[in-house]
Amino acid sequence: MPPHPHTPHPLRSRSFRLLFAGRTLSQLGDAVVPVALALAVLQATGSTAALALVLTCAMVPSLLLLPLGGVLGDRFDARRIALTTDLVRCATQLLVGAQLLSDEPRLWVIAIAEVIGGAASAFAMPTVSPLVAGTVKDGQLQRANAAMGAARSAARLSGPALGGLLVLTWGPGWAFVLDGASFALSAALLAAVRVRHVPVPRRSLLADLREGWGEMRSRDWYWSSLIAHSAWNGAAAVLMTLGPAIAVNEQGGEGVWVAMLQTGAVGLLLGSLLAGRARPRRPVLAANLGLATYALPLLLMAASAPWPLTIAAYGIAQAGLGFLSPVWETTVQRAIPAHALARVTSYDWLLSLAAMPLGYALAPVAADAWGAQVPLTVAALTVTVACLATAAAPGVRRLGTEQPTGGGTGGGSGTYSAAGDGQPRSKKVSSETVA
Repeated sequence: MPPHPHTPHPLRSRSFRLLFAGRTLSQLGDAVVPVALALAVLQATGSTAALALVLTCAMVPSLLLLPLGGVLGDRFDARRIALTTDLVRCATQLLVGAQLLSDEPRLWVIAIAEVIGGAASAFAMPTVSPLVAGTVKDGQLQRANAAMGAARSAARLSGPALGGLLVLTWGPGWAFVLDGASFALSAALLAAVRVRHVPVPRRSLLADLREGWGEMRSRDWYWSSLIAHSAWNGAAAVLMTLGPAIAVNEQGGEGVWVAMLQTGAVGLLLGSLLAGRARPRRPVLAANLGLATYALPLLLMAASAPWPLTIAAYGIAQAGLGFLSPVWETTVQRAIPAHALARVTSYDWLLSLAAMPLGYALAPVAADAWGAQVPLTVAALTVTVACLATAAAPGVRRLGTEQPTGGGTGGGSGTYSAAGDGQPRSKKVSSETVA
């Protein structure tokens, strides 16, 4: 529901303000690391295969453990889980930083640290939505998610520059020390946050996993959108794999690629800010249609279009992503019952990110066989069809801004659509306790 004109901004709430500050700090630290990690591993080993190994060590455990992370996020206090994972990731980043600051960094130690950090992120990611929903009122949700999205976008915009500065002046190890410190500060802030928590009856792990899957599968607007989101991530992996070489070899050099990424970060920020003010009548449909704009930079790059056009198109495409994230998160928080929110979010992350490894693996193979134009064009068509096809789902067309909540914010009683067809059915919201 749109916020009342006199509803205070969520940042006036102490708990959300602390949560916002903590997440912003950790996101800034994380945005610094990719530049530092790539340069550090390449400097230490001279091998792109070694870099791929380290990245895989972080990503695979994160994907495999996401469903379990969702169960724990619902079964236990999301704040405590987020705090614990912040401390774990603080330790792993400090360990990597210490290795890189040493005279002889050991790749196997860095890889193990990334495995542990990736596992911790699997338990941390499903807690973000319950934490936001548990610290603000229902009328503040979209503005709260937009504020979180804007902070995330700002971190992505400034993080690479800060990371490059640290690498050039102090060395890559200090970038990881900074990231570790950001997680420590985030944990300290989370310790002071008060979050509403809906207790979940203790059952078997399998029963919890099935219930979370059922909540997601019963809503056609949810699972159809996840297919589109997965296609988008697969297409993004294709662009991130082939784009740098095309920019350097065909479109003017490394500066073109850097300009494209920075323009994308600006677009992401603008899209997040727009999401805080826009009130589309069909939020999921509007967000998915905006996501389809990612086909523009893919097609322009495949056609070897002038680089200013490609850069502008990428900025527009990232604005679509920036708009989608807060709108999608707000819709999910309102529609999914609070006791299942972390589990549903974990499946969301798992299915949305599942296509990325496939894109990373297939893009260079297809480019070698048929040229880069083929995988870029296929990726563009795939993301366009997947995003536009969500309009065929009745729930996507019917789900509007006035859709009653599923109790995700603990605002009293509410309704949600269990069948996912856009038609509300009565559902009493459980009473909540403050953790």
